[in-house]
Amino acid sequence: MAELRCYAFIDSLQPQFASFLGTVAQGFLPTTHQAALFVEIAPGMEINRVTDVALKATNVTPGMMIVERLYGMLEIHSHSQADVRQAGQAILDALELKEDDRIKPKLLTSQVIRNVSDYHTQLVNRMRHGNMLLPGHSLYVMECAPAGYAAIAANEAEKAANINILEVRAVGSFGRIYLGGEERDVDVGYRAAEKALEVISGREEKSGRGG
Repeated sequence: MAELRCYAFIDSLQPQFASFLGTVAQGFLPTTHQAALFVEIAPGMEINRVTDVALKATNVTPGMMIVERLYGMLEIHSHSQADVRQAGQAILDALELKEDDRIKPKLLTSQVIRNVSDYHTQLVNRMRHGNMLLPGHSLYVMECAPAGYAAIAANEAEKAANINILEVRAVGSFGRIYLGGEERDVDVGYRAAEKALEVISGREEKSGRGG
C-alpha cells in the first residue's frame, strides 16, 4: 500500500514561483495564478499510477513527475481550482486514503541571515534557479520534511511580501527554500512560510531525520 507523504494544494501560483517552476520542471509548465497540487508518495514507482489516475480524472496538466529512490512526486496544475481538487480527490480515492493521512510538515531549519556579504551572495547565486541575491540583502533558508511542502511555503512567502525566490527544492528527503530581499520584506515572508506549514494537518512522521 502506498504511503501518502505530502499533499499540498496551492490556490494561486504567484508570479515568481510559477516562473521558477519553469526553470526546473520538465513537464508542461504552469503559469501565474493557476491552481496546483503537489503529491509525494512512497514507494516512488507508485507515482506512475497516481499520475494516470489524476490525468484521467479531470482536465489538469502535469508539470513534474519525479521518481526517486525512496519517493515519487507529482505536480499538477490548472486554471480551475475545482479541476485540481477533483484530481486530488481521485488520487486519494485510488490510494484508499484521506487528505489527513499525509504527513504533517516538520520544520527542521528556519534561519534569516542579515546583511549578506558579497562573497556569500556569489555562492548562493551559483546554485539558484530563480532570482539573484544581492549584497546587503537578507537571506532566508528553510528546510522541511516531507520535501513537497517547500512549494507551498515559498508560494505563501511570495504572497505575503516583496521577496525574491532564489531556490526551491521540493523533492527528495528534505525540502529547502532560499529567499532573498530587503530585511523588512524577508521578515514578513519567512513568517508567512512558517505559518503555511503550521496550519497543515496530518499524521506524525514515523521515523526521524535521515534517509
